[in-house]
Amino acid sequence: MTDTLSALLALTLFDTPAALTAAVVAVSLVGLSKGGLGGAFALMGVPVLSLVMPPVQAAALLLPILLMMDAVGLWTWRHFRDWAVLRAMLPAAMLGIFIGWMAAAYTSEALVRLLVGLVALGFVLYVALPRRSAAPVAGHRPVAAWIWGSSAGFTSFVAHAGSPPFQIYTLPLRLDPKVFTGTAVVFFAVNNLVKVVPYAALGQFDTRTLWSAALMLPLAVVAVLAGAMIVRRMRAAVFYPFMYAMVALVSVKLIHDGVRGLLGGV
Repeated sequence: MTDTLSALLALTLFDTPAALTAAVVAVSLVGLSKGGLGGAFALMGVPVLSLVMPPVQAAALLLPILLMMDAVGLWTWRHFRDWAVLRAMLPAAMLGIFIGWMAAAYTSEALVRLLVGLVALGFVLYVALPRRSAAPVAGHRPVAAWIWGSSAGFTSFVAHAGSPPFQIYTLPLRLDPKVFTGTAVVFFAVNNLVKVVPYAALGQFDTRTLWSAALMLPLAVVAVLAGAMIVRRMRAAVFYPFMYAMVALVSVKLIHDGVRGLLGGV
């Protein structure tokens, strides 16, 4: 049994206990996020894996796993989605992915993380101002949908960091938590599926990466279902403060990683 497991791991990127541990932690965090439990967990996936492998390789490893998580999430939240949000944001996201693909060779991931983090933190601070507490629920804004939708597509492609721009547009709509989660699942499922072609064209997939992703798929399914189970039991009064806290946590992490990357940190 041990020899079989060792032979299987030899086909993957998990050739050390540290690499396997990092993969388990990263996939668990991303799965909980995909189940609806806050974008901060998803943003930790690539950084955790980057402790044991290059960041680009980490992103490529996560993409097939994200697609499986998307499939589980689509089934779990199949009755909950806001089509107006999807119609407003998905075309813009496709544009953002295309721009990210064209700029992939010239764009600094550190710079993208820093900019997204600053925008997200500014949004949370703006919402936290006392005068916002009595503000009415925002309606759909076509221009804003294109701005944040394309930003979400671009940052999702470049740095797997599409949640903050998506949340900046959707959180003020004050959707029911289940509808919010189901809509986010559809939005990012489409994004991730579209990203397969440009990622493959950029040579990001190889045999070891795909075997590594396949090994993590059962854990991914369990993590997504666990996240969904938790969200289904959260009231709106708890869900939205929690989500804003998650956005704030994401922004701090992105700013830290961006500054560190621009300063040449390893």
